[in-house]
Amino acid sequence: MSSIQETNSQLIPTANIKSASEKNSVDNPQDRFLKLLVTQMQNQDPLNPLDNAEVTSQLAQISTVTGIDKLNDTLEQLLAGVEDSRTMEAANLIGHNALAPGSMLSLENNAAIGGFELPQSVDNLSVTILDSTGVAVHTLNLGPQPSGVNTFIWDGVTDSGANAANGSYSFAINAKQGDREITVDPLALGLVKSVSPGKHDAILDMGALGFINMADIKQIF
Repeated sequence: MSSIQETNSQLIPTANIKSASEKNSVDNPQDRFLKLLVTQMQNQDPLNPLDNAEVTSQLAQISTVTGIDKLNDTLEQLLAGVEDSRTMEAANLIGHNALAPGSMLSLENNAAIGGFELPQSVDNLSVTILDSTGVAVHTLNLGPQPSGVNTFIWDGVTDSGANAANGSYSFAINAKQGDREITVDPLALGLVKSVSPGKHDAILDMGALGFINMADIKQIF
């Protein structure tokens, strides 16, 4: 009896290995294609056999599909490596201030920093500071500005000459080149608090500015 049990115990792993091998073979599209092709050749009409050119074409097609599958797997691995690298790189930004898309402005100790991105240089640019209710409290006339990312500083003084209270404000920008208005992208300054991996890029937690893709960061301080 013990001999039979030992024999059965030895056969079970072999059966499992065979089952796994057959499953892998079935899951492989190239193996399935070759099996179908062999079956087709074995059952072909003797009076109308498969054309050699047709067989060659079919083999070329499966080789192409297999090559594309392998290429896709390689690309996925490369992208995963790049995403991990970007996340590690973004981790170095924790504790740094950065400019990201937004129009929020935080006034602390009589100083607030904001920014903007211009597609071209302009003759005149002005920044209007707004309080939490949307009322304009001060306008900065910055004059000519170059293209690209630029910053501005508000000292907290209002148009009436009083010092504004510390807190959250917003701003609007008007830019002109001659008589033509130029579109401006406002940039808000925020502190990078933490970093987490995203689907295609690292995600930065910038507090009141929300979660920002690393690719959207315009300048780091």
